[in-house]
Amino acid sequence: MEKGQKPWSVPVTVEDIPDAGTHIEIEAPEAARADLAEMAGLRDLPRLSAVFDLARQGAGVHVRGHVHARLGQTCVVTLEPLENELEEAIDLVFAPKADETAVAGIDQADDDDAPEPLIGGQLDLGAIATEFLLLGIDPYPRKAGAEFLPPKAGTEGTRPFAALEALKKRMGGNQS
Repeated sequence: MEKGQKPWSVPVTVEDIPDAGTHIEIEAPEAARADLAEMAGLRDLPRLSAVFDLARQGAGVHVRGHVHARLGQTCVVTLEPLENELEEAIDLVFAPKADETAVAGIDQADDDDAPEPLIGGQLDLGAIATEFLLLGIDPYPRKAGAEFLPPKAGTEGTRPFAALEALKKRMGGNQS
């Protein structure tokens, strides 16, 4: 994949969305899954799909849907391979960029509920699915029942200051 290129792109033009809305199902091709697996630090990504319901809202679009994936990961405790299922809900509103909204009559405040920018009258369903995939990946996957047990503190093994303690004893005891 070339630098700056999106691993999975499925552009949709707002003008092509019917007034009644539309339902779109997409599945990532093998090459895109391989690129995304590498990008996300996964062993592999055998399945990645998404479903979207798009509804026009004036000059903007309301996007609802889900991303579904099967992730090949490595257990952080046992280092064994494991597979996890991922399902992430999507609920976004897109509106024209701020300089375009003055013409469209849309108020776009700088807050958390502000719509996502709709650039050039298009949105990219592959990019949206990719974003929600990356956000949903568990960065510390564990096999069922795998539990990290720290080493027991005690006399077993080498202690870091054992040599200094022995030297202190040989030099004459308790100097502080």
